[in-house]
Amino acid sequence: MKEEPKGDLKHLGNGPEGSKRQSPLRKSTRKPKAVKKQVQKKPKPKLNLQDKFEDIESLDLSEKNVVFKPNVGPQTRFLAAGEREVLYGGAAGGGKSYAMLADPLRYMAHSQFSGLLLRHTTEELRELIWKSQEMYPKIYPGIKWSERKMQWVAPSGARLWFSYLDRDQDVLRYQGLAFSWVGFDELTQWPTPFPWDYMRSRLRSTAPDLPVYARATTNPGGPGHSWVKKMFIDPAKPNESFWATDIETGRTLTYPKGHSKEDEPLFKRKFIPAILSDNPYLAEQGDYETMLLSLPDNQRKQLLDGNWDVSEGAAFTEFNREIHVIEEEAIPGSWTKFRSCDYGYGSFSAVLWFAVAPDEQLVVYRELYVSKVLAKDLAYMVLEAEQDDHNIRYGVLDSSCWHKRGDTGPSLAETMITEGCRWRPSDRSGGSRVAGKNEIHRRLQVDEFTEEPRLVITSNCRNLIAQLPVLPLDKNNPEDINTKAEDHLYDALRYGVMSRPRSSLWDYDPATAKTSSFTPSDPVMGY
Repeated sequence: MKEEPKGDLKHLGNGPEGSKRQSPLRKSTRKPKAVKKQVQKKPKPKLNLQDKFEDIESLDLSEKNVVFKPNVGPQTRFLAAGEREVLYGGAAGGGKSYAMLADPLRYMAHSQFSGLLLRHTTEELRELIWKSQEMYPKIYPGIKWSERKMQWVAPSGARLWFSYLDRDQDVLRYQGLAFSWVGFDELTQWPTPFPWDYMRSRLRSTAPDLPVYARATTNPGGPGHSWVKKMFIDPAKPNESFWATDIETGRTLTYPKGHSKEDEPLFKRKFIPAILSDNPYLAEQGDYETMLLSLPDNQRKQLLDGNWDVSEGAAFTEFNREIHVIEEEAIPGSWTKFRSCDYGYGSFSAVLWFAVAPDEQLVVYRELYVSKVLAKDLAYMVLEAEQDDHNIRYGVLDSSCWHKRGDTGPSLAETMITEGCRWRPSDRSGGSRVAGKNEIHRRLQVDEFTEEPRLVITSNCRNLIAQLPVLPLDKNNPEDINTKAEDHLYDALRYGVMSRPRSSLWDYDPATAKTSSFTPSDPVMGY
């Protein structure tokens, strides 16, 4: 008789006959399994890109085979930026090219990623391709380069094109295509914002975990210096995130009427500056810095200092943001105050408010820059802006606003004066434009006794600060500026400095300083 096998039998059949079951009356000899205590795991906090890159900076990578590690500072901030549109640049040698090549790599593991990196010409593109061929295969083993298609294809299926955009018409080659990342290397090489704006329209993604970004790098200068400065430099301080603005009007871009997000801002931008010292690999050699120091003054300021307030052929090269721009602060009630205005409906109306310090230094402390505003409405806006100033002594308005031009109705000046916003005409005699420009030059100089400039501008006057240093000279008349440039605020400034402002120390009465107001001798003309 065969001995019965000991222990449990595994279920071998597919029915009752193929199974052995233990009697419910028989006690089990097995020890009950210990019940594990359930420990609730705390969810890991989600890190944003900035946190991740800060963690990278703190890692000890001395024994690792590191292909690319961002430099501490601007390069890391650029790669960690979460804004929709970011410009990285300033001085030459700040590590812009490597930052641009590294930025799209964070998405190459996503199968739906499609990126496009642009240069102005194919010749300029070749250097980026060489650098990418040195980096990418080491970072992503298995990534393939196609010379015919000019694209990288990662093992995940992600694609990154390298291409050029020489003329505005070249954007049509990308019509109908969609990208989740678009990069422009050396953005100021494009004379107009049209290519940038069009390629932004190609940004879209159907994957919820794949955001869309536009990235750019550049130095100051080049054909597109002006529009790039308006879009990224002028709206906010460096490294500050700001809502995207219209470069013509300066207004924040918002959702249109009737949209579910009506009047909400669209997206954010940021400018991240970098200088040569931010790239230790190049700065420590010293040769590159020596070469930059040998450049002509304007080019040196652009490429070594990353100065956006310098442009070729600029009229006011002595303007220095470090000394001519001061922080906004309350103006003492005892100081003489006045305003000046250059009116325009189809273009812009520019109004500036001045204060005269006891040492005769002029302080431009407020600006109003608007378009498509009637003279009557501008008068209301001016009066509202200065309702707390109390002691505005006088106002200077472009004298052409008094011209009747053959009509019989009230002039623009009379319309504003009737509403209580009084003005006197500016000087438009022969030679007044040249004399006004010379007076601004004199005011921008540093006084040898006070060691301060005779004209300063508070930081809230962003449009004036942006326009003054890049105003171009008239090529036919170097003694004047180019009148085809955006010169409305300049004209208002010129009217103000030519009005013979004085601090009026001798007739100052503390008892009436807060209540005194300007009273014209002629109630019609206002002066």
